[in-house]
Amino acid sequence: MGFSAVNTGNNLLYLIVALLLGFMATSGLVGWLNIRDVECELSFSDEIYCHTPTLVSLDITNRKRLMPSYLLDVQVAGQKRLFTSVPQKGTGKNSFIHTFNSRGRHSLTTATVSSPFPVNFFVRGMVVPVENEIIVFPAPAAAGINPFQAHTGSRGERFAAERGFDGEMRTIAEYTGVEPLKQIHWRLSARHDWFKVKELTATAAQPIILDLTAESSLPLEERLSWAVFIINKGIREDKAIGLRISSDKVIPPDKGRGHRIRMLRELALYE
Repeated sequence: MGFSAVNTGNNLLYLIVALLLGFMATSGLVGWLNIRDVECELSFSDEIYCHTPTLVSLDITNRKRLMPSYLLDVQVAGQKRLFTSVPQKGTGKNSFIHTFNSRGRHSLTTATVSSPFPVNFFVRGMVVPVENEIIVFPAPAAAGINPFQAHTGSRGERFAAERGFDGEMRTIAEYTGVEPLKQIHWRLSARHDWFKVKELTATAAQPIILDLTAESSLPLEERLSWAVFIINKGIREDKAIGLRISSDKVIPPDKGRGHRIRMLRELALYE
């Protein structure tokens, strides 16, 4: 069309060419501004297992003060998500499922943001940092033979401070109707107007230490998977569990989610 305008000297063609070129330049500038000043952030659970799908939250923030961003395609970790509109000084939220195929440290450092806005003449894109380091735990064992010889931290039964039905006698109390008949102190009850019962402590399970240094015919990854399974199951059952990582590094038996996550992190990074 430009050559036609020159050859024919048609002013209308000159105007049309100028308008088209101006429109292309304007759309390119608007498209460039559309993807400027955007930031991406990934959020992971603190409990991620190898070969297990995990939900990843993807947030994109528009830092521009005056202009919204439209039709943003964000590609990260092999996944692509579309944000149709992110307001100025606002954040768009999305999510996807991702599976890590090995335990240990994983890092996602960049994401690609692109957009065909405003009229799909140009698709502009840029790389933005996300800077995430993730610790992936070994997959819990699903079946097989337990390779661990559990080491207990003490010999014999231990008794907890909580009230129970099978420990040592703690005190004499009034009968409330929930105690089994075997706990009624018949001789003492005969001297009172109401039944007396022997209040017992609860029997506490022995603490368990899983020894990674012990000899085993199983491959390392299978042993780590079994350790994850035993730790998760034991903590759910309110057992105190510890971990021997090397001859000079032992995590003492304890309970609770924080203690469990600490042991799982050690298993994830074990070499």
